[in-house]
Amino acid sequence: MKRRTVLGLGAVAAAATALPVHAQRPPRIVSVGSAITEIVYALGAENMLVGVDTTSLYPEAARALPQVGYMRALSAEGVLSLKPTLIIATTAAGPPGALDQLKATGIEIMVLPDHYDYDSVVAKIAAVGKVTGKVAEADAMIARGRDAMKSLAATLARTTRHPRVLFLLSMTGGAPQAAGRDTAAAGIIKLAGGVNAIDGYTGYRPLTPESVLASNADYVLVTRQTVQAMGGRQAILDQPSLNRTPAGKAGRLIEFDTLLLLGFGPRTPEAATELAMALHPELARAP
Repeated sequence: MKRRTVLGLGAVAAAATALPVHAQRPPRIVSVGSAITEIVYALGAENMLVGVDTTSLYPEAARALPQVGYMRALSAEGVLSLKPTLIIATTAAGPPGALDQLKATGIEIMVLPDHYDYDSVVAKIAAVGKVTGKVAEADAMIARGRDAMKSLAATLARTTRHPRVLFLLSMTGGAPQAAGRDTAAAGIIKLAGGVNAIDGYTGYRPLTPESVLASNADYVLVTRQTVQAMGGRQAILDQPSLNRTPAGKAGRLIEFDTLLLLGFGPRTPEAATELAMALHPELARAP
């Protein structure tokens, strides 16, 4: 990934604070990544957005903005047509050739971490807050998020149970994919006090009967979009071998909105807490 330069946040922050905020012309921002777009809106800086990528579906208002394509398959021409002065993306953005074209124009590009833990969420919020002049709002958002995560950690400390969770993602025209290591699914499962049931590989791979049985999953976790694509909850639980796991036998299937669950943006504390209560019903019932 050497061709993709991650710009120093210090340089970007210096540029953003070189003049008093009221004396600067607001940046024209293209946001690449659903988490980045959510942060911009949550900070109240949406008036600076001139375009977003196709994953930016929340909040609803973001869908009305011009789109620059899928975050991993950007078109430099499409981005440039919006005349941005700042492009904010995550390390998942690409392809590298398109980013190189954009950098060659001299447009400021900020590339933020796309790791699946809460520290990376904090880093994204802080960075976007600096370049949009919303530092106080970002600090407040970070404080609320940290308080929520501390409260969740205290709640999870009351149990020693770590249920095994199998995350399935339906792929158009293919077999369901199971999430392995280094995925957003694995990250949110860990934050919620669970264990990813698949750890033999990284990324997503097609589900096989053998891997399903080996997962010994206590719960199946899916997105609402996957439930629709696979024909409903029971159709998922009836998948070969899945009905022989503890999750399948007990009918334990949890469904979430995709961006809430996997976005790793401002709503991650909410998603982690909601998932934790679903995985640990005994904690949800506790006084």
